[in-house]
Amino acid sequence: MDDQHITDLVVGGVDTHKDLHVAAIVDGQDRFLASESFPTTRQGYRRMLSWMRSFGVLQRVGVEATGTYGAGLLRHLQQAGIEVLEVTGPDRHDRRKRGKSDDFDAEAAAHAAFAGKRTVTPKTRDGMIEALRVLKACRKTALQARRIALQMIGNTIVSAPDALRDILRKMTRMKLIRTLAAWRPDMTGYREMEMAYRIALKSLARRYLELHDEIADLDAMIKPIVDDLAPDLVAQNSIGYGSAAQLLITAGDNPGRLKSEASFAALCGVSPVPASSGKTDRHRLNRGGDRAANSALHIIAICRLRCDARTQHYVARRVADGMSKLEAIRCVKRYIAREVFALIRNRYREINEAQIAA
Repeated sequence: MDDQHITDLVVGGVDTHKDLHVAAIVDGQDRFLASESFPTTRQGYRRMLSWMRSFGVLQRVGVEATGTYGAGLLRHLQQAGIEVLEVTGPDRHDRRKRGKSDDFDAEAAAHAAFAGKRTVTPKTRDGMIEALRVLKACRKTALQARRIALQMIGNTIVSAPDALRDILRKMTRMKLIRTLAAWRPDMTGYREMEMAYRIALKSLARRYLELHDEIADLDAMIKPIVDDLAPDLVAQNSIGYGSAAQLLITAGDNPGRLKSEASFAALCGVSPVPASSGKTDRHRLNRGGDRAANSALHIIAICRLRCDARTQHYVARRVADGMSKLEAIRCVKRYIAREVFALIRNRYREINEAQIAA
């Protein structure tokens, strides 16, 4: 490639925010050219792309936070055929030396995209996986709210007047919830203590039931998406729809960005980390990666440890060899990650082949 062609190439970087994105451009020799701010609207994305292309042939763009503030920009750039790299974070040494500003962060993102450092291939966020992620995130908050409502019911009953507490304290959970939801307290008597307790308990019980129904509706939406994307995954031992959904979300709509099952294991935080010293040769647990995916693999591993004879024999053998039980479970999670990655990769290969044939 001649020098003239190199100078025609430019690389962009974007520091993303809620209402305003700051973009920067470096040339083919990684020299800073300019920076500019653009609103986070479709018109703003078009102006940003035109501005970047005005400096030369746009080779790639490094974008921060493609899963949150930068999601809309990511989709716009990908639809325009621009290669996008997610910049994981500014260089700490450079930040200590230069300070912090949005222009500096955008320039740092451009330099990182140019060098290919501190960058990863972002998820595409434009297919069924993104739909699955949004639904599962909504379900998670509904579960948390339902749990809080149940805790508040229990705490309220503990401090309720004796007449109410004696009636309610021995009921099973769902009988208690339905009994409270069916109450018809006098809403005009809220100044009286006992009536206020009745009103509060009825409100909490109705909230619990509404959230219960909402979670059931979300489950009914998540299940067919998982069945469409990876039916072989939920057919495996101890892999439920919740765990399968989380592992699909972690892999993303474009699992080709994961080069091997080892990279998927590292992404899930189950790859072994060397912790050897002197004559000691060992590996420790990986506390990095996607902790939600790690939790899904842990749930699968614990379920298999309870009901799968092969897993039980494997863990017993590793413990007999000197491993702790936690280390043995880490090894099980690593093998499950290998199994899951192969299933996801094969399924996406089938989907892509079907799309090409169509």
